[in-house]
Amino acid sequence: MKHRPHQKEKKALSVTGLLGVVRQVFTKISSSIKSKTISLSDCLMSALAMFSLKSPSLLAFDKQRAEKLVAHNLKHLYGINDVPSDTHMREILDKVDPKTIRDCFLSVFHEAQRGKLLERYKFQDGYLCLVDGTEIFNSEKIHCKHCCKKEHKDGRITYHHQMLGAVIAHPNLPQVIPFCPEPIITLNPGRICSKR
Repeated sequence: MKHRPHQKEKKALSVTGLLGVVRQVFTKISSSIKSKTISLSDCLMSALAMFSLKSPSLLAFDKQRAEKLVAHNLKHLYGINDVPSDTHMREILDKVDPKTIRDCFLSVFHEAQRGKLLERYKFQDGYLCLVDGTEIFNSEKIHCKHCCKKEHKDGRITYHHQMLGAVIAHPNLPQVIPFCPEPIITLNPGRICSKR
């Protein structure tokens, strides 16, 4: 029995289909990052799995991957052949330029457009775009030229990174369609973001 075009598109919008789209982007990322044992795409898919499975840390994910159900999902849902240890994942992913991952968001959004999913998100002749900022890094010792800097009342100085996230949402739908997050950076290395 042949599948109709709309059935094929719906399959592309399933979790398995979208994870496959993301994996295709990951396999195209420069192979200049060498790993002797585990492919870069397996490392990137493992990082995605860690976040989507809501593991609180790399170490927690490393322990979870031994569980039978998690191991099954990593293999069959995420398509991961070899899951890296927390240390190996950190070493490999630290070398990946975050800009190379932007295509994942574009590819997923393209599938949403192609599958006419965006029509379901129409709201009052437009779309609802929800925007929020989040802190993704905080340290008193480690910092870079783009870190924001907080001077605390007790004299401590902390450095942090922030991200701006945006999604298309609809009040009657539980899922959102994410846009690529943007880093909030300072162009002035000594800039003080706030005093606490």
